[in-house]
Amino acid sequence: MQEQLSPMRAAIDIGSNTIHIVVARSTPDDLDIVEDKVELVRIGESVTATGEISPQKRDDAIATLRQYKELAEQHDAEQILVVATEAIRQASNSTEFLEDVARETGLHVLLISGTAEATLTFYGATYDESKKRGAAARLGVMDLGGGSIELVTAKNMQITWRTSIPIGSGWLHDRYLPSNPPTSDELAVGHTFLSTYFQGMRLKQRPPLLIVTGGSANSLLLLARHAFRLDMSSNRLTYHDLTRCEGLLSALTAEEISQRYGQPVARARILPAGALIIQEVMSRLNLQEIAISPHGIREGVLLAYTRYGENWLERVTEEASAANQGTSVKNRVMQAGAQEEVFAQSARRMLLERVKKLLDWHDEVLKNEDVEAVHKMRVASRRLRATLDAYEPCCKPGQFKKVYRRIKKVADALGTVRDTDVMLEGLRSQLEQVSSEERTGMQWLIDRLDIYRQQRQQVLETRLSALDEDVLRQQILSSIREGEASDGKS
Repeated sequence: MQEQLSPMRAAIDIGSNTIHIVVARSTPDDLDIVEDKVELVRIGESVTATGEISPQKRDDAIATLRQYKELAEQHDAEQILVVATEAIRQASNSTEFLEDVARETGLHVLLISGTAEATLTFYGATYDESKKRGAAARLGVMDLGGGSIELVTAKNMQITWRTSIPIGSGWLHDRYLPSNPPTSDELAVGHTFLSTYFQGMRLKQRPPLLIVTGGSANSLLLLARHAFRLDMSSNRLTYHDLTRCEGLLSALTAEEISQRYGQPVARARILPAGALIIQEVMSRLNLQEIAISPHGIREGVLLAYTRYGENWLERVTEEASAANQGTSVKNRVMQAGAQEEVFAQSARRMLLERVKKLLDWHDEVLKNEDVEAVHKMRVASRRLRATLDAYEPCCKPGQFKKVYRRIKKVADALGTVRDTDVMLEGLRSQLEQVSSEERTGMQWLIDRLDIYRQQRQQVLETRLSALDEDVLRQQILSSIREGEASDGKS
């Protein structure tokens, strides 16, 4: 085998969460890896917040790429192959970013499609599996990235279906789980979004084995090994293991997770999102166990280059286009169940249910007698927004934005009142435990917060008084396009 090994090459993946390098020699079907490093840059954080790569993220990425180029040169790498994925695909300033990288590092970055990313990830995640005796005839691969998920199914190591989904662990964290650790309400809203979104993911085959790759998946495996004393040589995680991981990650701060279990703090912050996503996919596929692979797109790039030469990306893209039987669930969703619903019908049903649950608390909040009513309505508003996020692809953009803005204003008003209630509750619980001197100042603060709370309640009541149920229902119904259906074709 050694005589067949290629010259040393490096592959770098610029992802939404990380920038990762692998240096190796390879055959068309195997790799001899000599270097494997990863840096958590989180480019996707700024893209989710503003739609573009921030100057700080740009500088961090370029500094990392310079280091990786030097590392590859130290190993006498003949080629340095660089690909970029979802965060760069989504960034409004991606062209400028890629030009800056080329000018300041000399590296040429290839911005690849989601389907090409899925194919390359499959190559990388399965090359070890393909060498095993009794390897599964049917299997699936899931790459959980920071900004996207790639899913592939295969039979006898030949791809039968693939798709790229524009959500990931970093994206879900930034959008729905900002607290450290995430609150139970945030986790519930995140679950609402995922369950609504993934119910449209129709697979023609449910693989008996799912191999999951990506930084969050591998970090969850390490966390479970250390926290729950799992077999250190096993690469398997059960649904129960992930449920325990979610419980641990929602009980401890990222700093505590880092200190106890050796996880980088930045990675620990996004692990709850990763756990939620993997659990949701396992539920959709009726799986109780998954395998975790440390390999992915970078290894796939090196294998593809060895197989196809300089035209490797064209060949991969052609293969992805020719064989793609998947569907982008960004554009199509289908309700699971005995009787399948078209996307628009599912949207109408789910959104109207969420509107009803929101407005069930309308009168109680206006009474202003029970602070828990505000809390319950706030959670309902966030779940409605999460459901709107999931169904946005089947809505008319202009009308959707009007509805979304209206719900957001109500949610923001509820959030302000609720946050003030929490502060007042905390201060009042401490009032009797402090000295008389401190009590005077604390009472002054409580009085001022009470006044502020009354002012915010008035704003909230104005928002709610204008929230007519029939009008809101009609606005939502009219914003949904007719005839949205998922036929399993892209």
